[in-house]
Amino acid sequence: MDAILAAVEAAGVARSDVRTAMLSVQPRYDYRDGRAPALTGYEIADIVEVTVRDLGTLGSVVDGTLGAGATSMDGLTFRLADPAPAEREARVRAMAEARARADVLAGSAGLTIDGVIEVVEGTPARPPIPFPKAERMAMAGDVATPIEAGELEVAVSVTVTYRTR
Repeated sequence: MDAILAAVEAAGVARSDVRTAMLSVQPRYDYRDGRAPALTGYEIADIVEVTVRDLGTLGSVVDGTLGAGATSMDGLTFRLADPAPAEREARVRAMAEARARADVLAGSAGLTIDGVIEVVEGTPARPPIPFPKAERMAMAGDVATPIEAGELEVAVSVTVTYRTR
């Protein structure tokens, strides 16, 4: 783990952006030959979460940690450093869209929107994006791991109950 943490630091990640997420020690037994289980050793899992703030260094972090002995990489999540402005804009757009739809529906029914009774906000859930295990990544040999963030969508959902007349 010391070598892995050194590789993370060498890739430019601040120590404050590295956090131990799980530490597990499990006994391993030998069950061969119909004998009673014999303790053969222990398996240790030391899992760290790393926040990479410079996307340009992410490939180096992945390659460096795998080269230093990491045996798996179980997740990759892209987030905004400050989602508040994007969330604010998403809320404004969601409310405008809700009102536009309500106006069409009310107009089609011969009604007029006369106010808001209730607004409930929810954030749509997205499943995590799977990331291949290190064994499959290591098959690439000395090729640098390309990491593409693509676009990040900030979404909110609103349920608005309008009063009509």
